[in-house]
Amino acid sequence: MENSQDDDNDEELKMAIALSLQCGSSVKASDQRQSPTGQIIDLSSDDDIPPPPNVPPGNGEVDVDESHLAISSFLGLDRKAMEQERLSRKRRASISPPPPRKVRKLTDAKSEPLPLRALRGRDNPQTTHELSQSRPVANYAVNGEANSKGLKYPKGTVKRTWALGHSRENDIKLEEVLDCSDLQLAVLSSFQWDVDWLLSKLNVAATKLIFVMQAKDESTRRQYERETASMSNLRLCFPSMEGQVNCMHSKLMLLAHPDYLRIVIPTANLVSFDWGENGIMENMVFLIDLPRLKKVHATPVEELTFFGKELCYFLEAMGLQESIIASMRQFDFSATEGLAFVHTIGGAHQGPNEPWRRTGYCGLGRAVKTLGLATTDPIQVDFVTSSMGSLNIDFLTAMYLAAQGDEGTTEYDWRTGKSGKGLKKNDKEAEEARLALRTKLNGDAQENFRIYFPTHDTVVASRGGAASGGTICFQSRWYKASTFPRQALRDCKSQRAGLLMHNKLLFVQKISPSYGLTASWAYIGSANCSESAWGRLVRDQTTKDPKLNCRNWECGVILPAKHNGTATELAQDGIDHNAALQSFGGIVPIPMQYPGDLYGIRAPWCRAPWYYPES
Repeated sequence: MENSQDDDNDEELKMAIALSLQCGSSVKASDQRQSPTGQIIDLSSDDDIPPPPNVPPGNGEVDVDESHLAISSFLGLDRKAMEQERLSRKRRASISPPPPRKVRKLTDAKSEPLPLRALRGRDNPQTTHELSQSRPVANYAVNGEANSKGLKYPKGTVKRTWALGHSRENDIKLEEVLDCSDLQLAVLSSFQWDVDWLLSKLNVAATKLIFVMQAKDESTRRQYERETASMSNLRLCFPSMEGQVNCMHSKLMLLAHPDYLRIVIPTANLVSFDWGENGIMENMVFLIDLPRLKKVHATPVEELTFFGKELCYFLEAMGLQESIIASMRQFDFSATEGLAFVHTIGGAHQGPNEPWRRTGYCGLGRAVKTLGLATTDPIQVDFVTSSMGSLNIDFLTAMYLAAQGDEGTTEYDWRTGKSGKGLKKNDKEAEEARLALRTKLNGDAQENFRIYFPTHDTVVASRGGAASGGTICFQSRWYKASTFPRQALRDCKSQRAGLLMHNKLLFVQKISPSYGLTASWAYIGSANCSESAWGRLVRDQTTKDPKLNCRNWECGVILPAKHNGTATELAQDGIDHNAALQSFGGIVPIPMQYPGDLYGIRAPWCRAPWYYPES
């Protein structure tokens, strides 16, 4: 069963990677981890980024028959045509808002954005966001003490991404997130990239850039480094993709301004449609501004908040240079005291200090416990996802337990504990108690866990139609499997008519008949509803100790909801968890229509979910 699940996840991730990169070539993966070349400046450096070392020429490792796919996928977009199109859009925008554009299918390699060639200023010297060695780089002074400049998001906020054609209400554009007027350094992590579009949003002459990107093999890393070798403002960081790791899916921004550090955790990739520019897709964004400490010093790691410690731990695992991580501690993290940064670090986690407790769904449970939100009482879980894996009740129960504050050990003990013949009397009694608890929790998870994912009809009827569903992934064979928890599915329709959702959100509530809504929290981040995104805790065959296997890199944030009398009254009257979701309104905007329509269990009443790439 476990091997079958692994195979399903492998195919799921390969499909997701193919969709993002549109790279049909079967490049041989390297087992050696490659660290970024060249030095990377830190958040407090006055110095320009030094020129990168010489990069050796390519060795022609790509197969001849597949080379056109690699070139088209990574480097083949026509910058001149793209610039003409951009200027044309700008002219039209000066007259009137452009009409909705038909979205190109993401299965077309030419339409998929990952144009690292767009970074080469020499390819089009007239491009407005050209990077070249001839352009001087400003000398930054970011070591100054914090001043009285007001912060926009001192306590953190969550906003919807702006969408063309919809009224502006608690939303945000990428330009507003970046706030380039005095942006000195941007560390950007994403799964999909439209680099040409992204650079048009930045003042590349005055901003140092670090892109955290996926590169599974050595040849791809070398290719990216060659493409950016002349960019004095830019460095690349490649998280480890060794072994089972297949997807660098995390979305994160560290934006350094003279007086504050803005930390951004979006559900959106760095592509135009995820940020609403064609009016077909919506996402969510968490932002918080941390002021620079008045005294120029770095807070020791052990004195950081839980959020700060886990963020530094994640960045270190990604391979970001230590000087950058250390310089982050020159900002005041006290506003994150009631928050938790959670992550999935790709790879296998085991050994001393039990690192498996710190990441994946085990780390989610640990974070819930650290914030004082753990409970053994039943909870209500609403998971908004843009992709799903091969789910079963064991996965739902593991996530349900993590949402209660369990660090993965309860479900792990069920699967790996002794059972059957040969048990002593006391062991048998303990086993019976364990089975009874498992039955109860499985039942709680089945009854109280809802997954919001669009049906086929919802995608087709959306503003962009079927062509806009390329980043919403699922496979029919998973849905048709007898073990798939179909009863948990709800149709996912946006509150903003016609938009599809690329959100990844968890809403968790503890509702008591006696006390009403007593505890709730929300997660926003990059992790979808899949084992690949959250990991699986197994017993190592050699050491017999727990080992957490994670195929993805992910990150997100937990925000506790503040409760008031109204929310409690709503919860007390019939324990209406859907009404109680309103308690999140001031913390996280509720993007979906709820309660979502049930899919149904048996045909012909069962609505078909959206299958991609089958549909």
